Amino acid sequence: MSIPAFTSPDLRTPDVTTPRPENPPFSSVLVANRGEIARRVFRTLRRLGIRSVAVYTDADAGSPHVREADRAVRVPSYLDVDAVVDAAVSSGADAVHPGYGFLSENAGFARACAAAGVVFVGPGIEALEVMGDKIRAKEHVAAHGVPIVPGFPAAGLSDDEIAAASDRAGFPLLVKPSAGGGGKGMTVATGPADLADALATARRVAAAAFGDDTLLLERLLERPRHIEVQVLADAHGTTISLGERECTLQRRHQKVVEEAPSPVVDAATRTRLGEAAVSAARSVGYLGAGTVEFLVAGDRIDEPFFIEMNTRLQVEHPVTEMVTGIDLVEQQLRVAAGHALDLPEIRLDGHAIEARVYAETPARGYLPATGTVTAWHPGPARVDSAVETGSVISSLYDPMIAKVIAHGPDRGTALARLDAALAETVVLGVDTNIADLRALLAEPAVRAGDLDTGVLDRRGTPESPEPSPAALAAVAQRVVDAAAPAEGSVWGRAGAWRAGGAQAHRTVWLQDDAGRVHTASPAAGDARVVGGPIEYWAHAEGAAHRLRVVSRRDAAARRRASAGRAPGAVDPELVAPLPGTVVAVHGADGDAVEAGARLVTIEAMKMEHTVTAPHPGVLRLHVTRGTQVARDAVVATVSPSPQVVESDIPASEDPDPEVPEPVEGTGTPSASGLSTGSASSSAASPASTPIPSHKETHP
Repeated sequence: MSIPAFTSPDLRTPDVTTPRPENPPFSSVLVANRGEIARRVFRTLRRLGIRSVAVYTDADAGSPHVREADRAVRVPSYLDVDAVVDAAVSSGADAVHPGYGFLSENAGFARACAAAGVVFVGPGIEALEVMGDKIRAKEHVAAHGVPIVPGFPAAGLSDDEIAAASDRAGFPLLVKPSAGGGGKGMTVATGPADLADALATARRVAAAAFGDDTLLLERLLERPRHIEVQVLADAHGTTISLGERECTLQRRHQKVVEEAPSPVVDAATRTRLGEAAVSAARSVGYLGAGTVEFLVAGDRIDEPFFIEMNTRLQVEHPVTEMVTGIDLVEQQLRVAAGHALDLPEIRLDGHAIEARVYAETPARGYLPATGTVTAWHPGPARVDSAVETGSVISSLYDPMIAKVIAHGPDRGTALARLDAALAETVVLGVDTNIADLRALLAEPAVRAGDLDTGVLDRRGTPESPEPSPAALAAVAQRVVDAAAPAEGSVWGRAGAWRAGGAQAHRTVWLQDDAGRVHTASPAAGDARVVGGPIEYWAHAEGAAHRLRVVSRRDAAARRRASAGRAPGAVDPELVAPLPGTVVAVHGADGDAVEAGARLVTIEAMKMEHTVTAPHPGVLRLHVTRGTQVARDAVVATVSPSPQVVESDIPASEDPDPEVPEPVEGTGTPSASGLSTGSASSSAASPASTPIPSHKETHP
């Protein structure tokens, strides 16, 4: 399909497979970013024959993007404007590509680059300043005929005045910071009772993330879809649209799956969206690649409302590249060097879908996960990755570790190819959302394109998936192999033997992340297994699992710990669901709390998570504001109220169930070698919804 008449059909440009040009736009470019976007920009720089310069912090010294650059310069922080500009100057870079997040939409950074004689690969100062302020941006584009969502700015208003204006605007309302992006700080006030908490949360996150707690409130549309338009503009009067992307599948305002084109946008609506996006870009004299974002009500797709403009490359830009054949990074560089856009008539070829792979634990409410990637292998698709085998995932940066992008002649084929690629994408050593992504893609509503921005939140928290027989057998085989006597020894020649001549049973007991114990017999297969001797990771049949070797004593101890607990009861010890920093304590020792009461808020990566009371009781705190906590560290105890006496708790009918113990000779470790800090040993399950927070991270 062709993009309609506001494009320029006489322009031409090479596609992403075009050989190196004779005259590249720059000789050296510093990429002021990290992870997958830095590596993606480097690919274009290499193709164009441009020298690449990376920056890195101490935490990233061993990261793939550092090794892939032609030169790398250490900086104390990716947000340190002076350090990044000094790195560009000292390395001889002609230009700085900011990627996305970090300093990509920072007008002060663009000014500092200009003052140092380094080209900022992005729009001009006016675009950064106008579009970087959501309130100002809405007022600005509305004056140029672009439709906006009904709402009001809260700048200068007291909480009472905001409450009155909210009543006039009508609930539900989306409360969000005026500065910044990436969904950080966005909260929903469903009615007057929610408003005070929503305002406090949004202000706290906005002040920490952006240094500005000014808020904007706008009407929350019913069953909305999030549709955005990719624009390109040069300094020679050309501003064009490259079509839309559907970004409706998101969780907590963070996109998870994106596609191009939208499955519900027809030619007339595509024209309307493109014209509105081009008008918004032209209104600020935009240069380079940018994205204009819209919300549309589910029953009125033909009425888009402007919500913001991202003045940078988007995370999801690959789907546009896949359907247009245009390298957006190359076009950014050409425009920054002063060249005119050189594009053919924009045609959308087939369908492309991207899934974001996050280091997170879906069964824990999609909380960020940390660890070392002990095995990495990308599937058969375009994979933009931040990691490789040996990479360390810390809590310092965004948990997105890769993007898997599939293309096909139609949406159904693209979905099937994406699922197949995810099935063959191997990430071991750290929890990811890959299995959950595959389950999402298989849902009938997703396959039919019947989407709204609440789909993922309504799915709730999934169960930890059961390991497949192939995964269990493969790990059991590894355990048995590891315990086998060395070849050539007398015991190796004798084989499995016990006193009295009985043959040893070759059985292994394995515990999964949900605490389930599985009996497994060793068998060879195609599964990939790493780890040992206690904890193993296995990838089999398109899914990854963490399994721990246990004995009868270990399993019985776990049963005893939970015996005597009433059905539905939970441990009074409440643990940190993720490693991070305590940013708020909502009570004091000795307080009587009700079920659901907020106790402690922990921040890590891009999330705030509030631990809540699972039942009424008396609070005892184990942390204070500023405490650094590890995953599963006890942060508070809620002792049951006095009326819940021990005699009310039924006794277990089987306090010490018989669990078969691995026989001697299989090498199965005893309880003394088992980690006690596993997810399965945690009984707490904080109930409140995590919200975005600040970090040195991209959206």
